[in-house]
Amino acid sequence: MDLPEAVRYLLARKGGKSLKAKEIARELHLGQDDYLELRKTLRQLVEKGEILRLHKNRFSVPGKASVVAGVLRVNSQGHGTVIRDDGAGEVLVSRKNMGTALHMDHVSVRLFAAVKDQRPEGQVVEILSRGRNRFVGTLRQGRKFAYVVPDDIKIQTDIIISEPDNYSALDGQKVVAVIDTWPEAHLNPEGHIIQVLGFADEPGVDVLSIIHSFELPTTFPAGALEESKSIPGQIPTDELARRLDLRDWLTVTIDPEDAKDFDDAVSLQILKDGRYRLGVHIADVSYYVKTGGAIDQEAEQRGTSVYLVDRVIPMLPEVISNELCSLSQEQDKLCFSVLMDLTPSGELLHYELHESVIRSRRRFSYEEAQALLESKQDDALTRSLQNMYQLSRSLLARRQKRGSIDFESLEVKVELDEQSHPISLHPRQRLDTHRLIEEFMLLANETVARHVGELTSGEAESAHFFVYRVHEKPDRDGIGNLLLLSKTFGFNFEPPKRITPGYFQRISKAFSQHPSSAVLQDALLRTMMKAKYTTENIGHFGLAYKFYTHFTSPIRRYPDLMVHRLLKAYSQEQNGQPYTKNELEEKCKQASQAEVRAQEAERASVKMKQIEFMERHLGDIFDGTICRIVPFGIFVHLPEFLLDGLVHISDLRDDYYLFEEDQHRLVGQYTGNRYKLGEKVRIRVSRVDRNERLIDFILINKNGDKKEKNASNVNKSFVKYKRDHKNKRRGRKS
Repeated sequence: MDLPEAVRYLLARKGGKSLKAKEIARELHLGQDDYLELRKTLRQLVEKGEILRLHKNRFSVPGKASVVAGVLRVNSQGHGTVIRDDGAGEVLVSRKNMGTALHMDHVSVRLFAAVKDQRPEGQVVEILSRGRNRFVGTLRQGRKFAYVVPDDIKIQTDIIISEPDNYSALDGQKVVAVIDTWPEAHLNPEGHIIQVLGFADEPGVDVLSIIHSFELPTTFPAGALEESKSIPGQIPTDELARRLDLRDWLTVTIDPEDAKDFDDAVSLQILKDGRYRLGVHIADVSYYVKTGGAIDQEAEQRGTSVYLVDRVIPMLPEVISNELCSLSQEQDKLCFSVLMDLTPSGELLHYELHESVIRSRRRFSYEEAQALLESKQDDALTRSLQNMYQLSRSLLARRQKRGSIDFESLEVKVELDEQSHPISLHPRQRLDTHRLIEEFMLLANETVARHVGELTSGEAESAHFFVYRVHEKPDRDGIGNLLLLSKTFGFNFEPPKRITPGYFQRISKAFSQHPSSAVLQDALLRTMMKAKYTTENIGHFGLAYKFYTHFTSPIRRYPDLMVHRLLKAYSQEQNGQPYTKNELEEKCKQASQAEVRAQEAERASVKMKQIEFMERHLGDIFDGTICRIVPFGIFVHLPEFLLDGLVHISDLRDDYYLFEEDQHRLVGQYTGNRYKLGEKVRIRVSRVDRNERLIDFILINKNGDKKEKNASNVNKSFVKYKRDHKNKRRGRKS
């Protein structure tokens, strides 16, 4: 019997009892000379998942019932969390227990013995599928071999390029690499280069790196393009005849200035009895994109349009998104309309769903609509916009009264020149017209979801299954952490007896009045669970809706397209199901994953331009707020540019600092100096690195101090303080 087999047999014979390495050596009668070989064998068996390494380096055989599957998500510090496929929460996985698994891999995890009141921990034992195949990074030439340093800090291993490559990549260039082999976790993976992107400072290379990092498609398959060309541009007469004709209604679109497609339009009529009739008209993409066709298959794979900082990667071919389905001004367009009768206070009295044809009278940007809203003009368009605004205010008040959480999160607007270089960063302005459209879309989404939800009431669940947009309650661990953080800012919220949206609404309102509201609101957002798509309706916690879906953006979101198809299938005119429930649930999961990928890619592209913008500010001084504290330093947020940078702990030279996690602060061991969340500081930009995507700061002063700290003087003071402190302890005079 060889050593690996002997170890497996011994641990199996112990019936689940765990043993230390020395205990195993004693049981197997191994001498000192064999001990190193045993340690190597144990490590290999752990990496293969044949045995488990438990707490305090004890080893055991796994039990069959303790294996779960899920998607591994790794944070920037290298800690992992597996989101279980069965929806039963998360499993923590430390770096040493990940094996060769990487961020976004689908893995099997062995659970460790549960610890009361703590989240379960485990170890990756099998990689079911890789989350990505391509890795973008910077090529570095070593003495004996080249290697690629991945851009994504969540991929915390370099890729060895061991063989001569067909691509003549130069040291420092951005490249796309694939991993060929990775036999053991303690070794680096080996791979090869499949594409050279260029140097980081070359125009377009930064965003191209993002596209390849997230494996975003850049072209449509030939089949999808051919199918899109075959779609008639003219609407058939019989199709117009069978639809509700709303072309004489005063209908408008309100979108961003640079929008290329317009998939929602709104109209408002005041009825004789004083009620409002609100129309939300959504492009009928399902008329043009047939289930199972080449366009549909590609749209499902993409899941969503991706809005990068300098371009859009659309879900649908341009002929559909920008022409056939775009609700362009003064053109007849096919829509799916929700017509809702409401009181002036926003109470929904009646609604109807119709396949329709509309003609938009005016294409507004948000800024144009806002200017008209604030003007003193007296015409039909202006009056209609003003009535819409009043109705949207009533809808917002009703939603807030119900407990809906209204997060005031700021977005950065990146202005680019013709070469895609950033020339300005500033907070994106949120206008009344943004709120107006948002409230109308929320109401339409809720109404559609309620319509199908009430169809299902009293029937077999399979009769009218649907795509719901759900948002679970936050867990009590997350709430507890939020309340601890709140205490450091002077808040003393009682833990909720019942977890309700209203509880968080009150917290959000209190945070909004605090000088450090940006830090607090960000912490509140991170406490919330992620919204997702599913066929199981559990409601939307954040919005305080019992029913909610996504219906209003089928040009850019695949779930909305599925919702349109299901609504048609459930109408009196049509029979049959476009999907089985299992198929629909699988498509919901895929859409949720595509949404996360798109969000991460969008954030990464913005951050890339923020970093490039800050290159011109090297050495400049700014005022900011401490927004995060970690063992290796403090992150400072610059509200002027909506970006964060790191003051590394090694640059805090006036003391030796201790990280107090519960108090969210760093404390000087000798001076008692403290750095805490929300504190105002002044910094100098000391380092900007596009390759590593880093911005580093040097701290100048804090708490409004006017004098700039001099590092050498601070060091002298610190040394003197330590000497004096030491002398006092010895009873000597300094």
